[in-house]
Amino acid sequence: MSDPTISRFPVPDLDDLPPDIADRLRAVQEKAGFIPNIFLTFAYRPAEFRAFLAYHDALMEKDEGLTKAEREMIVVATSSHNNCQYCVIAHGAILRVRARDPLIADTIAVNYRKANLSPRHRAMLDHALKVTSASHTLEEADFDRLAEAGFTEDEIWDIGAIAAFFAMGNRLANMASARPNTEFHTIGRDIAPAAS
Repeated sequence: MSDPTISRFPVPDLDDLPPDIADRLRAVQEKAGFIPNIFLTFAYRPAEFRAFLAYHDALMEKDEGLTKAEREMIVVATSSHNNCQYCVIAHGAILRVRARDPLIADTIAVNYRKANLSPRHRAMLDHALKVTSASHTLEEADFDRLAEAGFTEDEIWDIGAIAAFFAMGNRLANMASARPNTEFHTIGRDIAPAAS
């Protein structure tokens, strides 16, 4: 059934989805209290959704290397560049929680270059944005800057892979007119800001 408040494409009912996908969405709903609209949007194409989730989890849920907050910073900055309302709002909420900072997502989304970031995070986001907008211009000096900022080869790969993966996700979300859940707008806003 179509639901334009979620997506311009048909939104499947949980009971009509393959059991593995329905179980995953129910688990998310139990943990978060709602099912992110992007999951319902992408579940329209089950085989592609499984592949999307597998790569998403491989990049975003591992514990080694970049912190989970750093990973979300990349998503918010690149999604802002790609004008993906869904991902800026949804991942902004996740970033606020993972960074324990109610201000960071908004400042990165509007203009990460003006945000109060460490030199390490500025280098990370500069690289992610170059991967997003001009990957064909990357040179060894770009990688040297990341190494000087303290990133390992595996972390450098992750910065690029997250930027590239979400460039695809941003385009799919925009194409589908995926609407962010209203719940995302308030998540993490009640965290006390760090003293400056």
